[in-house]
Amino acid sequence: MESRVELAKKLHANRYSCSQAVYCAFRDVAGVTEEQAKREAAPYSGGAKVKCGAVMAAGLVLSAKAKEQRLDETALIGELEKHFQEKNTTVVCRELRGEKGKPRLRTCRGCVEDAAEILEQMLEEL
Repeated sequence: MESRVELAKKLHANRYSCSQAVYCAFRDVAGVTEEQAKREAAPYSGGAKVKCGAVMAAGLVLSAKAKEQRLDETALIGELEKHFQEKNTTVVCRELRGEKGKPRLRTCRGCVEDAAEILEQMLEEL
């Protein structure tokens, strides 16, 4: 069976945005269809909300899980962002992509991989 991390990377390689790739790979955890996941995640891609879209999509999954299990959603998302930042130095999309002549810190596919790995680990611990 293909891991969710590999599925997210494969979806991203097949024209899903960063946020759509992560959310669709974990859509069953969030309790949504693939079409719902694609639609709900679309506004977060490409740094539209400043933060990395892959991280934002992982946050959507954690939000659904937090509501289901009555957990602290803010703390879970904070933990996700902390782990991602430790790995990549930032959660800000334009900083990761190296805009305005700055060095690229991580590719978008790399961000998809990192966000999916962190999310997978966090879900195993819940």
